[in-house]
Amino acid sequence: MIEFFFDCSSPWTWLAFRNLQPIARELGVEVRWRPVLVGGIFNAVNPSVYEFRERGVPAKQAYLRKDLQDWARRAGLTIRFPPTVFPVNSVKAMRGCLLLEAEGRLLPFAEAVFEAYWTRDRDISQDSVLAELCERVGVEPERFLAGIARPEVKSALKANTDEVIARGGFGSPTMFVGGDDMYFGNDRLVLVRDAVLRRQAAQPRD
Repeated sequence: MIEFFFDCSSPWTWLAFRNLQPIARELGVEVRWRPVLVGGIFNAVNPSVYEFRERGVPAKQAYLRKDLQDWARRAGLTIRFPPTVFPVNSVKAMRGCLLLEAEGRLLPFAEAVFEAYWTRDRDISQDSVLAELCERVGVEPERFLAGIARPEVKSALKANTDEVIARGGFGSPTMFVGGDDMYFGNDRLVLVRDAVLRRQAAQPRD
């Protein structure tokens, strides 16, 4: 199994979210999608992210923008960076991913959130935008907005965030293969694939 800890407020996470799915299908491996709040991770263990945004090396920042567009082109995605609202408060969207997981709608909802924010420049912190996305994936908006306010949904998002920190994560996307083998970032998916293949090869055969 691959665990995928993610926050839709990261463009690199959208790339990994999109690119991991065909790998999982190819290898016949389950992916457990684990919504988190990446701002909580940064605040707890990786505050240097904020400093880089404000005072990072200009040449490196320019290269990272180019790198993002190169990866987006390869994945067939259109990513606007930075969007008008950046960074964005993604807490309601990520609670929504958790809420819809039990209904089997996490994947289409998360994809809709990624696309709304990174391609269409919509502010995913707004209830009106989330309501539109709900309608796109066949979810009743009023039920959704009531659901993400439930204490158990809020607690579940915090628990996921605390868990990935405790397991050594420092951002999004963070992936684990077999429970203890951690990988970070879209550009590590080739290593994730290799790790899955190693574990499959080591399994005893009948």
